[in-house]
Amino acid sequence: MKTACVRVFVPQNGCVLKTTGIIFCALIFLAGCVTQPPASEKTGAVPSGEMGSLSWDDTHPILQPGVAQTNHVAAVRANNQAASVIWSNPPPVVVRQPAPIFTWTALANWAAEYRIGKVHLVSSSPVTTYAVGSSNGVMVLEIGSREATWIDSRQTNSSGVEINLGFAPELIDDEIYLHGLDLEKNLKPLLCGPPLTFPTTNRVIVIDPGHGGSNTGTHSVLDGRFEKEFTLDTALRLKPLLEAEGWTVFLTRTSDVDVANSFRPIFATAHHADLFISLHFNATDRPDPAVGGLETYCFTPTGMPSTVTRGYADPWTEKLSSNDFDAQNLQLAVKMQGTISRETGLEDRGVRHVRFIEVLRNQHCPAVLIENGYLSNPAEAQKIESAAFRQKLAQAIADALK
Repeated sequence: MKTACVRVFVPQNGCVLKTTGIIFCALIFLAGCVTQPPASEKTGAVPSGEMGSLSWDDTHPILQPGVAQTNHVAAVRANNQAASVIWSNPPPVVVRQPAPIFTWTALANWAAEYRIGKVHLVSSSPVTTYAVGSSNGVMVLEIGSREATWIDSRQTNSSGVEINLGFAPELIDDEIYLHGLDLEKNLKPLLCGPPLTFPTTNRVIVIDPGHGGSNTGTHSVLDGRFEKEFTLDTALRLKPLLEAEGWTVFLTRTSDVDVANSFRPIFATAHHADLFISLHFNATDRPDPAVGGLETYCFTPTGMPSTVTRGYADPWTEKLSSNDFDAQNLQLAVKMQGTISRETGLEDRGVRHVRFIEVLRNQHCPAVLIENGYLSNPAEAQKIESAAFRQKLAQAIADALK
């Protein structure tokens, strides 16, 4: 196995080639690949994608005061109160040992070790692009870019989901090399791992409508209606859809109240949640019709830089209980991103890793946060203000969990 010294590369400008031709070529090259687990497993900054300000930053400025929201969900809310809980002390925060140091590894050697498809050169221009696949799907990678594309062969009509790596792939001695953490935490769960599964009985999910009360979130560029209204309405629409699929559903809030972000993971743990999904809507600093789309966030694996930091500390060596679910977090985020984008028509802005979002920290189950469009984008704000669109959004989330 060829290795090279550990280096952190500054990613170059470039985007993942998502044209039909590249996807078609990748699928042709990799048709018939079968994943066979090996007898044993061996282990071997500049963030991208920060175009817009994130609405769940408590310091994010609200452009204009909003108008009074209409209480159009009161009738639904009355029948969707979260069950009361007898509280005990919250679970302790366990800080574990740092992850081992990984080296850079030739992708061809890693693929051979895990007995998946061979690595193929898809394109040399304008950016050198490689693809590797298994029976699960195809991963398309660009030299010098942290953005990759995952095409799930098990999902019908999949045009690919953008995945953000920790480190940009490099070309060394005419071979594509990846950081060991990206192989272990990003490629392995998707190419080699079993599909994400849920309990068949007694399934519990916590839905977290972002913001609430004085924590209004961002607001619509159209009329000033607050994000907190739309997240709650979407959650209330989602609850009966999930219950019809056999889930026991708890909401972190069922009315316009302020719930501390640090309380929300404690709420999930107290209810023995199998999954946690936080609902939000995004915004840029000022109205911008050019920025829009869907983003899904999960907790950053130990030893890896986050995709987005927003100026917060990003301690790479930190290991929390959330990191026990690195593989499931990624798989859940990919399913959400792909299904919601396909069913709502929202642009795919990628699956991203973060550490600073409190609702994803100290979780004891797979957890994601979804930014379901931009309220600073007039066209998307108009959709988000539509009850029909929020129903479609709720249905897409439920469909992703079927």
